[in-house]
Amino acid sequence: METTKIALFKGKKIRKTIYQDEWWFVVEDIVLALIDSVNVKGYINKMRARDTELSKGYGQIVRTLEVPTEGGKQKMNCANTEGIFRIIQSIPSPKAEPLKRWLARVGYERVQEIENPELAIKRTRMLYKLKGYSEDWIEKRMRGIAIREELTDEWQKRGAQEQRDYEILTAEISKATFGITPSEYKKHKGLERQNLRDHMDDLELIFTMLGERATTEIHKTENSQGMPKLKSDAITGGDIAGGARKKLEKRLRKSIVSGKNYLKNPQDKKLLEK
Repeated sequence: METTKIALFKGKKIRKTIYQDEWWFVVEDIVLALIDSVNVKGYINKMRARDTELSKGYGQIVRTLEVPTEGGKQKMNCANTEGIFRIIQSIPSPKAEPLKRWLARVGYERVQEIENPELAIKRTRMLYKLKGYSEDWIEKRMRGIAIREELTDEWQKRGAQEQRDYEILTAEISKATFGITPSEYKKHKGLERQNLRDHMDDLELIFTMLGERATTEIHKTENSQGMPKLKSDAITGGDIAGGARKKLEKRLRKSIVSGKNYLKNPQDKKLLEK
């Protein structure tokens, strides 16, 4: 599953990311949901100066975590549900109580998902269905998520340490499978911060899965260790999928790499950005 998502509270976007098996929320997003000012950093500084107890303990409830933004991944101050509750106490706003209830519900859903992972899968399926995807597409997407998770688990066990390592390996599979990197693929489809795979059609998803699954099996069979070997395996796994893609393209006389988005309705595209 994606570890960072965008949630909505009364039309305001709040980024949340999973850290130590619980949701951590971007502090600036939470504050912006409660205040009218757009100068959120200034408001937070004044809030901390006003609440000396919070100011002293701010570093204990806030962690700097990597969060995707429109300008790329950035380190941002985040807090878990308990920490956000403490911050909210310092913000006089009529929206505070509804936000507390919203946070409690989101946190409880995460606890449920940890205890029963099937709930997370069901919620993801429901979201895709509400966005207009077909059952057939959803099945492929969910299978692709499972294959991706198994692959990243193998990378973690075998020597990939930083987020950059995962990006490098993913790019190698994509280049070998489709001839372009994920960032180039997003430009090809006219996407910005949207999830690339949510805009792939059936065949694009299938070849993505083939490249990643082949790479996973190579890692396991050859007991690969360290980034150089993982990178070599990623290229080989992608080549296998790329070879199959080229054969199908030759038979179909058209490119599998599409500039189209799976959902064509503009309203559906807006939903995907939420």
